[in-house]
Amino acid sequence: MPRRFHNAEELLPPASALKRALAIIYDGLISIAVLLVATWIYTMIAGWTTGWDKYEQMAEAGQLSGDPGLTFVLFLVLYLFFAYFWTRLGQTLGMQVWRIRIENLDGTSVSWTQALFRYGTAAAVVFLTMLAGHYLGAVTLLISVPAIIALFYPVNGLSLTDRASNSMVVQVEKAAKK
Repeated sequence: MPRRFHNAEELLPPASALKRALAIIYDGLISIAVLLVATWIYTMIAGWTTGWDKYEQMAEAGQLSGDPGLTFVLFLVLYLFFAYFWTRLGQTLGMQVWRIRIENLDGTSVSWTQALFRYGTAAAVVFLTMLAGHYLGAVTLLISVPAIIALFYPVNGLSLTDRASNSMVVQVEKAAKK
């Protein structure tokens, strides 16, 4: 059951592009830590299941670079991290700091499916810009920077990820001091 953040009649203002960008930077740093821990756990499990000596030989031979299993696990862990916060609180840790929240237009929390659409849209754009960077080199900055800005920059209050997930990022009011 979705959590209601406020009455459906009450409209909160859309979050500014600056606050969105600052929250993305903050959450990016947290994401790096989450991915480091997930990679360590994956490495421990993979080393234990294949045998430490064989795993060490594979690592030294370069057979572990580009491991699709690790890539899938990291993609899934990052989705679960963001989707958990978006569906439960409407805010990741970075969003809490900058007082912005993801919610439906009626003031309820987003579903896991909506979180998947948000995450998938952002991941697809970032992946395509990285792929272009690999093949085109520095010229890609002319394509990738505008693409990533367009991904998160709100036009009429809604960014591309907002439109894909049928939700919006709003500015949360300061809590009243007691």
